[in-house]
Amino acid sequence: MTYNELKNEENKYVMNTYGRFPIALDHGKGATLWDVEGKKYIDLASGIGVNCMGYDNQILIDAITQQAHKIMHASNLFTTEPMVQVAKKLVEKTHLNGKVFFANSGAESNEGAIKLARKYSFDKYGEGRYKIVTLVNSFHGRTVTTLKATGQDRFHNYFFPFTEGFDYAVANDIDDVRRKADDMTCAIMMELVQGEGGVLPLDQEFVKQVEALCREKDMLLIIDEVQTGIGRTGSLFAFQQYGIRPDVVTMAKGLGGGVPIGAVLAADTCCNVLTPGTHATTFGGTPLVCASANAVLDHVGDPKFLHEVKEKGEYLKNGILALGKDSIHGVRGMGLMLGIIVDEGKHSAFANKLIENGVLAITAGKNAVRLLPPLIISKEEMDEALAVMAKVF
Repeated sequence: MTYNELKNEENKYVMNTYGRFPIALDHGKGATLWDVEGKKYIDLASGIGVNCMGYDNQILIDAITQQAHKIMHASNLFTTEPMVQVAKKLVEKTHLNGKVFFANSGAESNEGAIKLARKYSFDKYGEGRYKIVTLVNSFHGRTVTTLKATGQDRFHNYFFPFTEGFDYAVANDIDDVRRKADDMTCAIMMELVQGEGGVLPLDQEFVKQVEALCREKDMLLIIDEVQTGIGRTGSLFAFQQYGIRPDVVTMAKGLGGGVPIGAVLAADTCCNVLTPGTHATTFGGTPLVCASANAVLDHVGDPKFLHEVKEKGEYLKNGILALGKDSIHGVRGMGLMLGIIVDEGKHSAFANKLIENGVLAITAGKNAVRLLPPLIISKEEMDEALAVMAKVF
């Protein structure tokens, strides 16, 4: 079908909840995609950071195919080997000595972490210590609860009443965090790079101070690595570059390499809080997606691969800055999670122009063109994208 034919069908049958770009993608190879009409694109978005190993990746194809021949879903009433393997790899690669709960998305992972934190506090202190402090400009999901956890007022509309028990502190302001983290607080939850908020890395000293505050007041430190995790910033998880030890790490996006999976990794400080009957999800840890996640972790978790992600991030960042365009006011981020800073309100126009010229990019915050390319992107593909940027910017 042509794009127009598909769009007409979409308008008839699919809810209009997304402002989609005017293309219909069909297939890809590496970090390059083609639409239904044969136009080529260098992908610097990877499905919002999901397709970390690119397209037509034989490693993932083999893992998924082999598992599909065995069993795709079993439910959590039974044990399966792929699920146990993923959990073991996550625990061992993070050195948190904890346990994993499997979910299906980033929002669901964050919701699980919120429940874990509240039960941790309830078990130790009883009722009344339920508040969770997040950061202004944060984003934690689209459920009624994770929308409220999100520190952006524009998301707090329409769906009243929202879940109670959240407060918001200014990022990189430890005094404000201390004011908000009162005696009713059971946890502090934050992204180390605020993705949807504008690709904003937190200051390392601030993060260390938040960790110390959590230890002082027996609050759980929850690090939302839904977007920053699975090699995106040049380490398996961003917290490993900040020198902290979280109590809870949430993840999704890149973990499955393209299939839906989320996870809550709880350290030994709180890994036994959730007990049978207190939390569950039908599809969590299903063998098919865990087979893919195992392949991703084996590949992305390799130190050599992670070093290459850092190098690619520097190459792309320096290439953008070297364009010397007046419309580019800087590049921020970590690894292959980058934001090109432009005039406020102009980021959508630039993203649209890039797509028109064959480079897929998305936006973040008020002034960032966000780049989240597949981690396997080649130098040649980056050079091709930079050539387009030189024209567009």
